Amino acid sequence: MTLSPFSATYAEARAKFLEAATVARAELQAWAHPERGPDGGELSTDVAWIGPVDAPAALVLVSGTHGVEGHCGSGAQVDWLRRQEWARLPEGVAALLIHAINPFGFAWSRRVTHENVDLNRNFVDFAAPLPENRAYTALADAVTPASWSREAQAEARGRLLAYARENGFPALVQAMSGGQYSHPDGIFYGGAGPTWSRRTLEAILTGRLAGAKSVCFLDFHTGLGPEGYAEQIITRGPGAPEYRRARDWFGAAVASVDAGESVSAKIAGDWLDAAPRLLPHAEVTGVALEYGTVETNQVLNALRADNWLHARSDPTGPEAAAIQAEMRAAFYVDTDMWRGMVLGQSLIATRQAVAGLSASLGGDR
Repeated sequence: MTLSPFSATYAEARAKFLEAATVARAELQAWAHPERGPDGGELSTDVAWIGPVDAPAALVLVSGTHGVEGHCGSGAQVDWLRRQEWARLPEGVAALLIHAINPFGFAWSRRVTHENVDLNRNFVDFAAPLPENRAYTALADAVTPASWSREAQAEARGRLLAYARENGFPALVQAMSGGQYSHPDGIFYGGAGPTWSRRTLEAILTGRLAGAKSVCFLDFHTGLGPEGYAEQIITRGPGAPEYRRARDWFGAAVASVDAGESVSAKIAGDWLDAAPRLLPHAEVTGVALEYGTVETNQVLNALRADNWLHARSDPTGPEAAAIQAEMRAAFYVDTDMWRGMVLGQSLIATRQAVAGLSASLGGDR
C-alpha cells in the first residue's frame, strides 16, 4: 500500500479506504453493486461509521457521486482517517464515511452510473412531470454525434460554438449540464427512475442517521472552477436557514447555486438538495466541495467522448484507453500541488463542519 492517500484505480482506492477505516476501528458495511469493473472485479459502496450509534450529530463525507471524481473524494476520506481526525470528534458527534456511492463510474472512469444516469440529476419525483430542457434537445445530435471521427467532431463543435455565440457560453453550459430527461443515451441524463446508487444512498442515510438531530454533509466533486480551488457550494439561497448556517460554519466564500453565486449550473435532482426531505427530523447542512481541474471546454469534450464510447462504440475497444485517460485528466489533476490543495482544503472544511456540529448541540466551538 503506497503512502499517498490517492489512488490510480477504484480497486486501489477501496483497499486503502478499508485499511484506514479498519485501523480507525470503524464499523464497516459493504453494499455490493450488481455490475463488475473493467477488470472483472467486484464493485461496492463501502460505509464506515465512527462514534456512538445514537450520536445526535453526524459528519458525513461522501465520495464518488460522479464516479471518476472519486479519485479526489476517496483521497480526502483516506487522508481524514489516516490523520486520525476521528479521534478529535467531540462528544455527541459521529462520522459517517460513504466511499464510492457510484462505484461503477469510479471503476470505469465515468461520471455516470451503470444506467448512464448522472446521480445528481436523479433525485427528482418521477411520479411528477419531469423537468424539460428544450435547449439540450435542440443540441442533442451535436452533443452526442453518431461518429467520433475528426470530421464529425468538427461539425458538432461548430454547432455548439454557434449556439454559444448566439446565446452566450454560460447558456451553452446550462443547456448541456443542467440536466435532461429526454435522451437516455445522452450526457447529464437524469434517468427514468431511481438508480441503484440513489436507492443505496437513501437506505444508508435513513438507516444510519435515523436518530440524528444535526447532520453536515461534505460531498466531494471535481471539474469546475480554478485549478485546485474548492468552491463550497450549497443549493439554498440567502434567507434560507441552511444558507445562513453554512456561511456561519464555513465563511463568506460559501456559494449558492440558487442565488447564482456558484460555478455550477442550476440543476434538478441534486441529492444534497433532497437530503433534508430524507431526514426531516434533523437540521441538515449540505456542502459540495467542488475542486477546479482544467478548462471547461476540456471537461465537456471529455464527457462527450466518454458518452460516445459507451453509447455508440465499444467501452473495451481500441478507443477506450485514450478516452478513459481523457476523463481522468479532466477530473483528477495528477500533480502534488493539486493533491495538496485537495487535502488542505478538505481538512479545513471537515474541522469547520465538526465545530459547527458541536456548536449546534451546545458544545464549544
